[in-house]
Amino acid sequence: MRIAGGLLAVATLTAATACSPTDQPAHAQAPASAATTSHPSETLTPLLEQALPNVKGKTFTSSVVDFPPNARATPHRHGQAFVYAYVLEGTVRSKLGDKPVTTYHQGENWVEQPGAHHVLTENTSRTERARLLVVFVSNTGDELKVDDAKS
Repeated sequence: MRIAGGLLAVATLTAATACSPTDQPAHAQAPASAATTSHPSETLTPLLEQALPNVKGKTFTSSVVDFPPNARATPHRHGQAFVYAYVLEGTVRSKLGDKPVTTYHQGENWVEQPGAHHVLTENTSRTERARLLVVFVSNTGDELKVDDAKS
């Protein structure tokens, strides 16, 4: 819990400072890969990407992930990144690997260990959006989300 709280504080601080005129502007909104189902997909808005000055070869990235009503992400992995997710708004259902499905409400959070398989991420509402603050600590240059191959 202490690590998650610390990551949230860092992410909140960096998101706030990402808007300052001395920092580089945030990247434009980029759509996430679309699933081939009837469900809409999520969109990712990067907030800040910065090499960690005291950890060679590692990068800190923060983003907001927006899930429209009834949206579902394609099953995916985040490579060797350590991932922290905090529910800003709404309710999200998540399943990592063979662990049980868990539902997270506004104000709740979770972590994903490097190499974790995110088999389910979805907005539980058919009428309201859900939003996550997601923080990645990754190997510099690695892709942050790799969708499963379509079978």
